[in-house]
Amino acid sequence: MAVDHNNGQVDQVVPENYENLLDDYSHFAPPAADEVLQGTVLGITGKDVIIDFGYKSEGLVPLEQFQARSGEITVQIGDVVDVMIEHGEQPEGYVQLSHTRAARLRIWDNLDKAYQEQLIISGHVLGRVKGGLAVDVGIKAFMPGSQADPRPVHNLDSLVGQDIPVKIIKLNRRRGNVVVSRKMAVEEEINVRKGATLEHLSEGAVVTGVVKNLTEYGAFIDLGGIDGLLHVTDMSYGRVTHPSELLHVGDEITVKVLKFDRAKERVSLGIKQLEPDPWETVAERYPVNGRVIGRVVNVTDYGAFVELEAGVEGLIHISEMTWSRRMKHPSKVVKPGDQVEAVILEVHSRDRRISLGLKQLEPNPWTTIDSRYSVGSVVEGRVRNMTDFGAFIEIEEGIDGLVHVSDLSWTKRVKHPSEILKKGQIVQAVILNIDSGSRRLSLGIKQLQPDAWESYFQHHQVGDAVHGRVCRLASFGGFVELAEGVEGLCHFSEVPGYSGRRGSEEPPLSIGQEFDFKIIKMSEAEKKIGLSLRAVADDEEKTRLEDYQRQAAAATTTIEEVMSLKDRGTE
Repeated sequence: MAVDHNNGQVDQVVPENYENLLDDYSHFAPPAADEVLQGTVLGITGKDVIIDFGYKSEGLVPLEQFQARSGEITVQIGDVVDVMIEHGEQPEGYVQLSHTRAARLRIWDNLDKAYQEQLIISGHVLGRVKGGLAVDVGIKAFMPGSQADPRPVHNLDSLVGQDIPVKIIKLNRRRGNVVVSRKMAVEEEINVRKGATLEHLSEGAVVTGVVKNLTEYGAFIDLGGIDGLLHVTDMSYGRVTHPSELLHVGDEITVKVLKFDRAKERVSLGIKQLEPDPWETVAERYPVNGRVIGRVVNVTDYGAFVELEAGVEGLIHISEMTWSRRMKHPSKVVKPGDQVEAVILEVHSRDRRISLGLKQLEPNPWTTIDSRYSVGSVVEGRVRNMTDFGAFIEIEEGIDGLVHVSDLSWTKRVKHPSEILKKGQIVQAVILNIDSGSRRLSLGIKQLQPDAWESYFQHHQVGDAVHGRVCRLASFGGFVELAEGVEGLCHFSEVPGYSGRRGSEEPPLSIGQEFDFKIIKMSEAEKKIGLSLRAVADDEEKTRLEDYQRQAAAATTTIEEVMSLKDRGTE
């Protein structure tokens, strides 16, 4: 204390370290109302947690405020915790504190900050409520169903019990209401990840992603905020019927970026491009005329596809399955899953095509047909197929011969082979021609019997009288059946009494009439016979005249003989 000698007043003594003393003793000042204090856990009893909060007395917090729902104590000695002084009756020697009130106040401060700065916080989904979900963000908040995900969620219960990121979209501290959105938090995370992904994404890059969805044509892969399409044809060099054969939702996979449209944010991905293309060396590994073993993976109308290795398939065309031409469908020979041996016929690496053959495993029957059959020999076979122009007869496996419709009968005018033959019928035929180079075999059935025309020409000649029936009429004459399969033509000019004036009279012949005709022309090469009724009439007239003349001559002789006898009697 100092004395002012001029006025006699005593000045107050101010120590030099006064401010430091204020700092040292400030903790003895009572805390303000609703002030959040930080204290250190000194001990834990059966009921309370003892807290040093920097005041003249230690504080007590009920133990249940530091217990989880399971009953586990969540603090230990030395932990720093938030507390507030509870007003009212105080325990002897201690200050009653509340951790719950302090934590709630601190939570509201944190929520308010998160709301103002639009920060993403973590929440725990408690359960379903009307219109949405209850979410624990330190206090119980409400999340509308429309804010659960960027895409419509049909089952909100799937989120119950999960820890999710959310953003606060409404906050009323006075009413204690908080509304949160997982949709906005997810979208923000996606945008952040997308931005980072787009910076490093380029065609040819190898990246890692997660299978997000499977479709019939491929899989969508989440690359980090942006989805890429992995088409089914780019999953494997081998045959893939459906993406689910190789992938499952949630799988983490490595892919290669094939195409990237930055403007449209479209990404095409591939897995098989990470491995060498087996077709690049296929010509070296599968030489022509070599034999291979593979598995039939598909059968079509035109052939069967055989997998030789993963990503390499060959086609056995239906024409290369058997030497026989009667193959109707490849399923008659092979079916999916069969393991088959085949001969390599052609390899086209650029077109990714390999032609295979089954029939080449056996000798070609056409190469030895000339030594096994000869023209004129009789063979037996089954009628396999019929067309308008003839019937195909299989005389052995892989050898079909054609019987032309004209070689079915000597006598009948056959319009379709079904008039003579039936499918599946066993018949005999004569070999008419062999063309092994063109794989053609001509057969004849009518040749099994003598030619009716040939026989007729052997036993008849011009001038012979024959009997026949009119079977067909034409504008110029009538066709007469002389024997089975043999016809002759009687021109109307060879019919007695026919004037030849068209339209002036009825045809002189009618179908079904039978007459005796005279052969006036014969051509064996053209199989033509000319007939005449007029010649028959002329012959009959001549015969009658000759008979008359003979009779007249005989009568004259008789008169002369009578007169001679009479003369002798007179003498």
